[in-house]
Amino acid sequence: MAEFTTEKIRNLAVLGHTNAGKSSLIEALLFSANAITLKGRVDKGTNHADFTAQEKSHRHSLEPSFLNLDFQHHHINLIDTPGLPDFIGRALLPLPGVESVLLVVNAATGIESVTKRAFKAARAQGKAVIIAINHLDGNEALVSDVMMDIQQQFGHRCLPVNLPSANGDDVVDCYFDGDLMTKTLFSDLQSARDELVDTVLEEDDKLMELYLDQGDSLTTEQLHAPLEVALRMGHLVPVCFTSAEQDIGISSLLQLLIKLMPSPLEANPPQFIKGFAENAQPIDVNQRADDHVLAHIFRVSIDPFLGRMGVFRLYQGTIEIGMKLFIGHGRKPFKVTNILKLQGDQHTSVNQAVPGDICAIAKIEELEVGAVLHDSHDEDEFHLPEFSLPKPIFGLAVSAKRRGDEQKISEVLHKLVAEDPSLQISRNEAEGQTVLQGQGDLHLQIALEKAQKLFNIDMETETPAIAYRETILGEASFRYRHKKQSGGSGQFGEVELKVEPLKRGQGFEFVSHVVGGSVPTQYIPAVEKGIKEAMVEGELGGFPVQDIRVTVLDGKHHSVDSKEIAFVMAGKKAFIEAVKLAQPVILEPIVQMSICVSQHHVGDITADISSERGMVCGTQADSNGMVTVEVEVPLANVSHYSTRLKSMTGGEGQFSMSFSRYDVQPKQVVKPLAVS
Repeated sequence: MAEFTTEKIRNLAVLGHTNAGKSSLIEALLFSANAITLKGRVDKGTNHADFTAQEKSHRHSLEPSFLNLDFQHHHINLIDTPGLPDFIGRALLPLPGVESVLLVVNAATGIESVTKRAFKAARAQGKAVIIAINHLDGNEALVSDVMMDIQQQFGHRCLPVNLPSANGDDVVDCYFDGDLMTKTLFSDLQSARDELVDTVLEEDDKLMELYLDQGDSLTTEQLHAPLEVALRMGHLVPVCFTSAEQDIGISSLLQLLIKLMPSPLEANPPQFIKGFAENAQPIDVNQRADDHVLAHIFRVSIDPFLGRMGVFRLYQGTIEIGMKLFIGHGRKPFKVTNILKLQGDQHTSVNQAVPGDICAIAKIEELEVGAVLHDSHDEDEFHLPEFSLPKPIFGLAVSAKRRGDEQKISEVLHKLVAEDPSLQISRNEAEGQTVLQGQGDLHLQIALEKAQKLFNIDMETETPAIAYRETILGEASFRYRHKKQSGGSGQFGEVELKVEPLKRGQGFEFVSHVVGGSVPTQYIPAVEKGIKEAMVEGELGGFPVQDIRVTVLDGKHHSVDSKEIAFVMAGKKAFIEAVKLAQPVILEPIVQMSICVSQHHVGDITADISSERGMVCGTQADSNGMVTVEVEVPLANVSHYSTRLKSMTGGEGQFSMSFSRYDVQPKQVVKPLAVS
């Protein structure tokens, strides 16, 4: 592999909805640049991006995959990403490591849900975006409408930089050196070029004057600097046309990537931060090769045979074999024994990495997503802002199939989360369940399949138990005597308790109003212990009790037989009986949901939510024909909502969910719940 300077590097994450042709497009780019000798096929499992056994089996990209090519003295790093909606977190994970996003749209199906989320995330991260309308062959009649839809949904600054020829078997450049008289499938080259130039010049008054002075003419070199500003600010989104299958527009796209898209020196610079919370200070990175090393780990993969590998983007300094680096605020450095360039599953060793490049290091257990590599303790507290991934919306309770595998399961789950931070692990202590959470049922299915096939661990799964609670609506008192005599010293303890409700969310209060020593002070903690034991078990459905105040009013003790255990039992029994008299009810968790769907699905969504005892709190429409429906609904009624939403919207709906509060469950629901 040739050596390159920072200004000759281009880094792109390739995003888009499933079946847009991302992997096939990358395959065509690699082949055109002679980076591979034979084009593989996704449908045959032979393409270079989808190389894992799971991907070959499912015929879908499931993990970010790293590839690279050299073209006309430039080095291009391409990151293939999954396009299935359940894997949106994995798709967005590489964004911190690139300057640009190549957003691929299927000409036959147009803009789909992942396309929209990817574009929004790319712009939120300040990435330059170029859109490729793929599958041109056979869909010539549709591309004009797709182009119009892109401008309607992503803005009128999405402009073509080439156009399909009249018969759709080639593309013609309308920015650099295309013949402006060539007939095209729609629009015309001169109009497209004029619109491009006008958009670029909107941001540069001096260049606009020069443009007019030169007779409405500027060279490509004169346009380059303002073009990069327009790309960086999102004022221009180039659109091109391709067919990965027929190699249409591939060489043109390669030219666009090196001539149009920003180098690491031209893109929005990353904002490193030193320190945390109120001590945090922004740090500028100079990207010089002779300065301190600053690199950011944005992808971790763990293999039972190869160990842990971290993919990093180098922002400053030069990493060389043999040098010592620190990980975050770690005090002990590690020695760099290998630097790898990744080409799918092929790893090529290189001697050094320069600023702007994407490389990998392996067999270092401390590597994790978000870690910063550096060569001086001066940078111990350097970090990038935390990258926000979509929150998990689906969960499965997991447990060991074989006795003794509990520790191994815990280790494997943490490996899965280290690779894919859009997965999360939580613990439901009340139910004794470990819950794996993700973006949908397929997301979790693939993760558990990987655990079984790669790490040889089998898990039982079930729907997580809903975390119901119990409380009371009224006040009540009860007096209970615990007395036990069976030879020798006995047990005696008597307490009178009053229970009353607290406001929702206030938890538990314990008060003692005992006077005169009827219950000695040393036994009051035992009474509280018994009450807390009873609260864990509940009275109606075996759910924990909350939002309750318990007051010890009175009691009795025996100078010989009173013991701590006696007052534990007395407190427990008195509490249970008092709760029975105080209008006990079951509380169910209520969640807030934001459901984003196209406007013609809103009626289906609101009707479905209403049928599940939910309440629609409001709706908000955007300019792209999408509507966000805000609702509140019992968690138990939407535990499988991702599947239902896919069914109602054809896979295009999205939602986020967060806990809102506990509320009293209606009486007609309580009976079947308690029986189960």
